[in-house]
Amino acid sequence: RVGWESTTRRPRPSFAAARARMLRHAARAVRDATKSRARPTWCATMTTSTDVEVDAYKVGESTNIKWHEGAVDRATREKTLGQKGCVLWFTGLSGSGKSTVAYTLEHELFKRGKVAQVLDGDNIRHGLNSNLGFTAADREENIRRIGEVSKLYADSGMITLVSFISPYKKDRQRVRERVGDRFVEVYMKIPLSVCEERDPKGLYKAARAGKIKGFTGIDDPYEEPENAEIEMVVAEADGVMASPMEMSHKIIDILEAKGFLKA
Repeated sequence: RVGWESTTRRPRPSFAAARARMLRHAARAVRDATKSRARPTWCATMTTSTDVEVDAYKVGESTNIKWHEGAVDRATREKTLGQKGCVLWFTGLSGSGKSTVAYTLEHELFKRGKVAQVLDGDNIRHGLNSNLGFTAADREENIRRIGEVSKLYADSGMITLVSFISPYKKDRQRVRERVGDRFVEVYMKIPLSVCEERDPKGLYKAARAGKIKGFTGIDDPYEEPENAEIEMVVAEADGVMASPMEMSHKIIDILEAKGFLKA
């Protein structure tokens, strides 16, 4: 028996031989692991210069990546929570009451023992999207990012309440396509004149004075939803505002009817 302290040692293999043996073992392990695994149709097989197949692929500009599936699926999470994950996407002009109703709804859902989370446009720009401005490209990226975050929340079983102006139809449509049939668009319908009269942040006045450029509804368009799952008439031309509590209760009734409040 030769102990670790023995002065008798086997010849050390060359670097080239060791590397070749390592590559053979790696190739064998990859083949064994991928025999019964279906590769996504959108994946590109990555290979090394030695033609060893790698169990990874390309998505967009990202290379050598792979989706890892967890041991707890969405159905299990939802059964534990007693609800179904979804995304309620509140869209509308600044001052239309999106965040007010979203936070009221969040509170009412918690009172019913449901787990909900508001993702507010201004709040998200304090952190995740603080590097984005209000150009068309930045607005698009703003919605793309929060769309991906909201999908993650919904996949975890969370009732996700997203409050973003999200003025462009194409951006909202992309999020809808990513989330799927658990995407519920909530259009907060209100005349622009009423929003200007309310002007809770003083933004419309500043935009009219030319101090803010590219402001939605003034010098940048808001594209109204054509087939929103929920349309809340926040106010008519007379300026009388609907009650946030009443609107939240109407939304809860719709969520119940759609089966989101039970697993």
